[in-house]
Amino acid sequence: MADALFAVPRLAELYDALEPGRGDLEAYAGMVEEFGARRVLDVGCGTGVFALMLAKRGIEVVGVDPALASLEVARGKAGAERVRWVHGDAGALPPLQVELAAMTGNVAQVFVGDEEWVATLEGVRKALAPGGRFVFEARDPGREAWLRWNREETYKRVELPGVGVVENWTELLAVELPLVTFRGTYVFASDGTTLTSESTLRFRSREEIEESLARAGFAVDEVRDAPDRPGLEWVFIAR
Repeated sequence: MADALFAVPRLAELYDALEPGRGDLEAYAGMVEEFGARRVLDVGCGTGVFALMLAKRGIEVVGVDPALASLEVARGKAGAERVRWVHGDAGALPPLQVELAAMTGNVAQVFVGDEEWVATLEGVRKALAPGGRFVFEARDPGREAWLRWNREETYKRVELPGVGVVENWTELLAVELPLVTFRGTYVFASDGTTLTSESTLRFRSREEIEESLARAGFAVDEVRDAPDRPGLEWVFIAR
Protein backbone atom coordinates (compact mmCIF):
# COMPACT_ATOMS: atom_id res chain seq x y z
CA MET A 1 0.00 0.00 0.00
CA ALA A 2 1.38 3.41 -0.97
CA ASP A 3 2.09 6.00 1.73
CA ALA A 4 -0.49 8.78 2.14
CA LEU A 5 1.94 11.28 0.57
CA PHE A 6 1.52 9.43 -2.72
CA ALA A 7 -1.97 7.95 -2.34
CA VAL A 8 -4.02 10.85 -0.94
CA PRO A 9 -4.85 13.30 -3.75
CA ARG A 10 -4.42 16.46 -1.67
CA LEU A 11 -0.91 15.39 -0.68
CA ALA A 12 0.10 13.92 -4.04
CA GLU A 13 -0.68 17.28 -5.63
CA LEU A 14 1.87 18.90 -3.28
CA TYR A 15 4.74 16.53 -3.96
CA ASP A 16 6.45 18.37 -6.82
CA ALA A 17 6.29 21.73 -5.06
CA LEU A 18 7.77 20.30 -1.87
CA GLU A 19 10.51 18.40 -3.73
CA PRO A 20 11.78 20.92 -6.32
CA GLY A 21 15.17 20.89 -8.04
CA ARG A 22 15.38 17.16 -8.77
CA GLY A 23 18.99 17.35 -9.93
CA ASP A 24 19.39 13.67 -9.11
CA LEU A 25 17.26 12.80 -12.13
CA GLU A 26 19.75 14.30 -14.56
CA ALA A 27 22.26 11.64 -13.52
CA TYR A 28 19.74 8.93 -14.45
CA ALA A 29 18.90 10.66 -17.73
CA GLY A 30 22.64 10.72 -18.38
CA MET A 31 22.82 6.95 -17.90
CA VAL A 32 19.93 6.45 -20.33
CA GLU A 33 22.02 8.33 -22.88
CA GLU A 34 25.27 6.63 -21.83
CA PHE A 35 23.82 3.17 -22.42
CA GLY A 36 21.97 4.15 -25.58
CA ALA A 37 18.57 3.12 -24.19
CA ARG A 38 15.55 4.14 -26.26
CA ARG A 39 12.93 2.24 -24.26
CA VAL A 40 12.83 2.84 -20.50
CA LEU A 41 10.75 1.58 -17.58
CA ASP A 42 10.35 4.00 -14.65
CA VAL A 43 9.47 1.89 -11.58
CA GLY A 44 7.74 3.92 -8.89
CA CYS A 45 7.27 6.81 -11.31
CA GLY A 46 5.18 8.82 -8.85
CA THR A 47 4.08 12.16 -10.30
CA GLY A 48 5.98 11.43 -13.51
CA VAL A 49 8.84 13.93 -13.32
CA PHE A 50 11.52 11.52 -14.59
CA ALA A 51 9.27 9.76 -17.12
CA LEU A 52 8.24 13.07 -18.68
CA MET A 53 11.85 14.31 -18.70
CA LEU A 54 12.82 11.29 -20.80
CA ALA A 55 9.73 11.46 -23.03
CA LYS A 56 10.56 15.05 -23.95
CA ARG A 57 13.94 13.77 -25.14
CA GLY A 58 12.35 11.26 -27.48
CA ILE A 59 12.61 8.19 -25.22
CA GLU A 60 9.79 5.64 -25.20
CA VAL A 61 8.78 5.42 -21.53
CA VAL A 62 6.53 3.23 -19.39
CA GLY A 63 5.83 4.58 -15.91
CA VAL A 64 4.44 2.24 -13.25
CA ASP A 65 3.25 3.11 -9.75
CA PRO A 66 0.79 1.60 -7.23
CA ALA A 67 -0.36 5.07 -6.05
CA LEU A 68 -3.27 6.11 -8.27
CA ALA A 69 -3.34 9.67 -6.89
CA SER A 70 0.27 10.22 -7.97
CA LEU A 71 -0.43 8.75 -11.40
CA GLU A 72 -3.39 11.10 -11.81
CA VAL A 73 -1.06 14.05 -11.16
CA ALA A 74 1.35 12.65 -13.76
CA ARG A 75 -1.41 12.12 -16.32
CA GLY A 76 -2.50 15.74 -15.93
CA LYS A 77 0.87 17.19 -16.92
CA ALA A 78 1.88 18.57 -20.30
CA GLY A 79 3.27 15.82 -22.52
CA ALA A 80 1.72 13.02 -20.44
CA GLU A 81 0.30 11.42 -23.59
CA ARG A 82 3.86 10.49 -24.60
CA VAL A 83 4.20 8.11 -21.64
CA ARG A 84 2.46 4.78 -21.09
CA TRP A 85 1.20 4.91 -17.50
CA VAL A 86 0.53 1.67 -15.61
CA HIS A 87 -1.27 1.53 -12.26
CA GLY A 88 0.29 -1.28 -10.24
CA ASP A 89 3.69 -2.65 -9.30
CA ALA A 90 6.56 -4.20 -11.23
CA GLY A 91 5.09 -7.65 -10.72
CA ALA A 92 1.94 -6.76 -12.67
CA LEU A 93 3.48 -5.21 -15.77
CA PRO A 94 2.26 -6.06 -19.26
CA PRO A 95 4.81 -7.78 -21.53
CA LEU A 96 7.70 -5.35 -22.15
CA GLN A 97 11.15 -5.38 -23.69
CA VAL A 98 12.80 -2.22 -22.38
CA GLU A 99 16.51 -1.49 -22.55
CA LEU A 100 16.77 0.17 -19.16
CA ALA A 101 14.70 0.11 -15.97
CA ALA A 102 15.20 2.73 -13.29
CA MET A 103 14.15 3.27 -9.68
CA THR A 104 15.03 6.79 -8.55
CA GLY A 105 14.84 8.39 -5.12
CA ASN A 106 13.92 6.08 -2.24
CA VAL A 107 11.89 3.65 -4.37
CA ALA A 108 14.22 0.67 -3.84
CA GLN A 109 13.87 1.06 -0.07
CA VAL A 110 10.08 1.08 0.15
CA PHE A 111 10.04 -2.71 -0.37
CA VAL A 112 10.50 -3.60 3.27
CA GLY A 113 9.68 -7.30 2.99
CA ASP A 114 11.80 -9.89 1.23
CA GLU A 115 8.87 -11.19 -0.81
CA GLU A 116 7.94 -7.81 -2.29
CA TRP A 117 11.59 -6.98 -3.00
CA VAL A 118 12.14 -10.30 -4.79
CA ALA A 119 8.89 -9.88 -6.73
CA THR A 120 10.00 -6.42 -7.83
CA LEU A 121 13.38 -7.69 -9.01
CA GLU A 122 11.73 -10.52 -10.91
CA GLY A 123 9.22 -8.15 -12.51
CA VAL A 124 11.99 -5.80 -13.63
CA ARG A 125 14.06 -8.67 -15.04
CA LYS A 126 11.11 -9.92 -17.09
CA ALA A 127 10.53 -6.42 -18.48
CA LEU A 128 14.15 -6.04 -19.66
CA ALA A 129 15.31 -7.04 -23.11
CA PRO A 130 18.41 -9.30 -23.22
CA GLY A 131 21.38 -7.23 -22.10
CA GLY A 132 19.12 -4.56 -20.63
CA ARG A 133 20.24 -2.61 -17.59
CA PHE A 134 18.63 -1.98 -14.21
CA VAL A 135 19.77 1.17 -12.39
CA PHE A 136 18.66 2.28 -8.93
CA GLU A 137 19.95 3.87 -5.76
CA ALA A 138 19.90 2.95 -2.08
CA ARG A 139 21.12 4.82 0.97
CA ASP A 140 24.16 3.50 2.83
CA PRO A 141 22.85 2.55 6.32
CA GLY A 142 26.27 3.29 7.76
CA ARG A 143 25.70 7.00 7.13
CA GLU A 144 22.57 7.04 9.33
CA ALA A 145 20.59 9.52 7.23
CA TRP A 146 17.66 9.26 9.65
CA LEU A 147 19.56 11.30 12.26
CA ARG A 148 18.66 14.38 10.21
CA TRP A 149 14.98 13.53 9.91
CA ASN A 150 13.64 16.00 12.46
CA ARG A 151 11.52 19.14 12.40
CA GLU A 152 14.44 21.50 12.84
CA GLU A 153 16.29 20.25 9.74
CA THR A 154 13.32 19.44 7.49
CA TYR A 155 10.84 22.27 8.10
CA LYS A 156 9.46 23.94 4.97
CA ARG A 157 6.90 26.68 4.47
CA VAL A 158 5.73 27.18 0.90
CA GLU A 159 2.97 29.21 -0.72
CA LEU A 160 1.35 27.47 -3.65
CA PRO A 161 -1.03 28.90 -6.26
CA GLY A 162 -4.58 27.74 -5.61
CA VAL A 163 -3.55 26.04 -2.37
CA GLY A 164 -2.13 28.74 -0.14
CA VAL A 165 0.50 28.37 2.55
CA VAL A 166 1.54 24.83 3.48
CA GLU A 167 3.91 23.91 6.31
CA ASN A 168 5.73 20.59 6.17
CA TRP A 169 8.26 18.74 8.30
CA THR A 170 9.52 15.22 9.01
CA GLU A 171 9.81 13.46 12.37
CA LEU A 172 11.64 10.22 13.08
CA LEU A 173 9.38 7.65 14.74
CA ALA A 174 11.42 4.46 15.09
CA VAL A 175 14.79 2.96 14.17
CA GLU A 176 14.64 -0.82 14.25
CA LEU A 177 17.28 -1.67 11.68
CA PRO A 178 17.06 -2.52 8.92
CA LEU A 179 13.75 -0.61 9.15
CA VAL A 180 13.37 3.12 9.79
CA THR A 181 9.94 4.71 10.22
CA PHE A 182 9.17 8.42 10.00
CA ARG A 183 6.18 10.72 9.65
CA GLY A 184 5.62 13.71 7.39
CA THR A 185 3.22 16.40 8.62
CA TYR A 186 1.41 18.82 6.27
CA VAL A 187 -0.51 21.83 7.62
CA PHE A 188 -2.80 23.76 5.26
CA ALA A 189 -3.21 27.38 6.41
CA SER A 190 -6.25 27.90 4.16
CA ASP A 191 -8.54 25.70 6.25
CA GLY A 192 -6.38 24.55 9.17
CA THR A 193 -6.30 20.94 7.99
CA THR A 194 -3.37 18.81 9.15
CA LEU A 195 -2.56 15.63 7.26
CA THR A 196 0.17 13.11 8.03
CA SER A 197 1.94 10.37 6.09
CA GLU A 198 3.91 7.61 7.81
CA SER A 199 6.62 5.82 5.85
CA THR A 200 8.99 2.94 6.48
CA LEU A 201 12.19 2.40 4.53
CA ARG A 202 14.45 -0.65 4.59
CA PHE A 203 18.16 0.04 4.75
CA ARG A 204 19.85 -2.96 3.12
CA SER A 205 23.61 -3.39 3.12
CA ARG A 206 25.48 -3.30 -0.17
CA GLU A 207 26.22 -7.01 0.17
CA GLU A 208 22.55 -7.84 0.77
CA ILE A 209 21.50 -5.88 -2.31
CA GLU A 210 24.15 -7.48 -4.52
CA GLU A 211 23.24 -10.97 -3.32
CA SER A 212 19.53 -10.38 -3.97
CA LEU A 213 20.31 -9.13 -7.47
CA ALA A 214 22.38 -12.22 -8.21
CA ARG A 215 19.60 -14.53 -7.00
CA ALA A 216 17.16 -12.70 -9.29
CA GLY A 217 19.36 -13.27 -12.33
CA PHE A 218 21.25 -9.97 -12.49
CA ALA A 219 24.97 -9.33 -12.81
CA VAL A 220 26.18 -6.14 -11.12
CA ASP A 221 28.35 -4.22 -13.57
CA GLU A 222 29.14 -1.26 -11.37
CA VAL A 223 28.23 0.56 -8.16
CA ARG A 224 28.61 4.33 -8.42
CA ASP A 225 28.43 7.18 -5.97
CA ALA A 226 25.25 9.26 -6.09
CA PRO A 227 26.24 12.63 -7.60
CA ASP A 228 23.61 14.57 -5.63
CA ARG A 229 24.49 12.93 -2.29
CA PRO A 230 28.14 11.89 -2.58
CA GLY A 231 29.26 9.35 -0.02
CA LEU A 232 25.74 8.80 1.28
CA GLU A 233 24.27 6.26 -1.14
CA TRP A 234 25.04 3.76 -3.87
CA VAL A 235 23.84 3.70 -7.46
CA PHE A 236 23.67 0.12 -8.72
CA ILE A 237 24.01 -0.71 -12.40
CA ALA A 238 23.05 -4.31 -13.13
CA ARG A 239 22.40 -6.36 -16.27
